[in-house]
Amino acid sequence: MENNNSLARFLLTFFLGFIGSIVINHTSLKPEGYTSRTLAYLFLSMITLGIYGLVASICNLFFDPNKERNIGYKKD
Repeated sequence: MENNNSLARFLLTFFLGFIGSIVINHTSLKPEGYTSRTLAYLFLSMITLGIYGLVASICNLFFDPNKERNIGYKKD
């Protein structure tokens, strides 16, 4: 099931960016114990011309709740 959530988070972040981050935060796609950094997706993607959004999307595929840090997320 986690692989499906990772793929869904990747697709939402890649194609919808800021809106996808909001969707992730308010659905079962939100990783347990974490909150998506919604505004970071918007501002950093604008500043880096979409490069941060691409990096965060790829990192959603490899999200590991056991790691101390995950790009685009903070622990609750």
